[in-house]
Amino acid sequence: MAATPRFRNDASAAPDPESLRSDRKHPVDETLPPLKMFTSGLQHVAAMYAGVVAPPMIVGPAVGLTPKETAFLMGASLFTAGIATLLQTLGFWRIGARLPFVNGVSFAGVTPMVAIGKDRGHDGIAVIFGAIIVASLLGFVLAPYFCKLVRFFPPVVTGTVITLIGVSLLPVAFNWSQGGNATADDYGSTTNITMAAVTLVIVLALRKLLRGFLQQIAILLGLVVGTLIAIPVGITDFGAIKDADVVGFPTPFHFGAPQFEIAAIVSMCIVMLVCMTESTADMLALGKIVDRPADERTIEGGLRADTLGSAISPLFNGFMCSAFAQNIGLVAMTKVRSRFVVAAGGGILILLGLCPVAASVIALVPLPVLGGAGIVLFGSVAASGIQTLATAALEKGENALIVAAAVGVGLIPIAAPEFYHAFPKDLLVVLDSGISTGCVVAIVLNLAFNHLGRKPDAETETADHEPVKPPPVAVH
Repeated sequence: MAATPRFRNDASAAPDPESLRSDRKHPVDETLPPLKMFTSGLQHVAAMYAGVVAPPMIVGPAVGLTPKETAFLMGASLFTAGIATLLQTLGFWRIGARLPFVNGVSFAGVTPMVAIGKDRGHDGIAVIFGAIIVASLLGFVLAPYFCKLVRFFPPVVTGTVITLIGVSLLPVAFNWSQGGNATADDYGSTTNITMAAVTLVIVLALRKLLRGFLQQIAILLGLVVGTLIAIPVGITDFGAIKDADVVGFPTPFHFGAPQFEIAAIVSMCIVMLVCMTESTADMLALGKIVDRPADERTIEGGLRADTLGSAISPLFNGFMCSAFAQNIGLVAMTKVRSRFVVAAGGGILILLGLCPVAASVIALVPLPVLGGAGIVLFGSVAASGIQTLATAALEKGENALIVAAAVGVGLIPIAAPEFYHAFPKDLLVVLDSGISTGCVVAIVLNLAFNHLGRKPDAETETADHEPVKPPPVAVH
């Protein structure tokens, strides 16, 4: 009997391994077991919790709200951040980037919101909400046009912006490490900074010693261990749990119907453009990290989710929502790219908004502990930007000069916070954001040096305009 051929070229032949790999789901679209989904999602919530509740903590007292009303604003912000995150990760129709993208209250709006509502009580909040609704609806309409700016984000621009995102977030981690409140007696104390350093060492040690899933949730474990150590040290505040209600719902228009004032609307429209610029840069950064580059359609969907979430947010007494860059660092560090993990985090945020006592448990994490972990998280974002710049052909043309100028301008608000103090307050919305100013400078200089006045040679054009797959982000 003739031997059966070992290799056959007909249709019944075994499929090629490459074709098998192409049929697999992209890691962004994969689901994890329930326990891993929950703990990984909780880790995202822990990383962004302080950033969500900080704006209402600032705006509430500034407009004249009572501590209880400010706490209500904080719960509402958690609830609306959860809604916006679900819109972004799960999406529907052409809404949502469908990336592991966390949304929360934007810091960009804090200064103008305080200016709009200062000492006006409920009326001030109503005017702020009215301005946010109009600005958000305008942003939703502009999203299909704004996303076309992606063509102006070659590696020399995206790498610069990603680096600035990480570097701009590091002062937040440093502030948390000192205690978070510059007026407190223990701000910058050796106790606070030592706790931040201990947490940083714990996170690094866990990343080195653990394997598999436990290594992926090293940040969460580090926060738990750091918080337990902080209890006998005396910097853990249990007061929030004692005063929190078990169940609470952000009653629609709790502070009254939204009011519409032209000046307030103009200010918030400027904030919305800043948020859209930062979200575009964040989506490009995240797309590279998860190996699914963000194209125009992805960015359009992401901007629509941002703006729709922001438009819905005032209904439940929340503020303008935008991307949270700190969670990009968490994705880069853990390698968990599933958008459903972040969606689980969005669900947790909604539950925290509905259960104040549960939210207060997350709030037990002292800011110095969070600051120690934040140094690793935010540093990971900057490292990703540097890796992208390595693909940007800095030796070609004036690319190195573009990076130098953009990073220099972007660092001004960080290195010299009072640099623009004599400028009009409306301009400070843009100028005080190093990410926005650095992004604008990088785009303008890229146009000036690589587009206008001369046609770049084929090699330079390839380096500047074709998307280049960066090496995988590795944090050891």
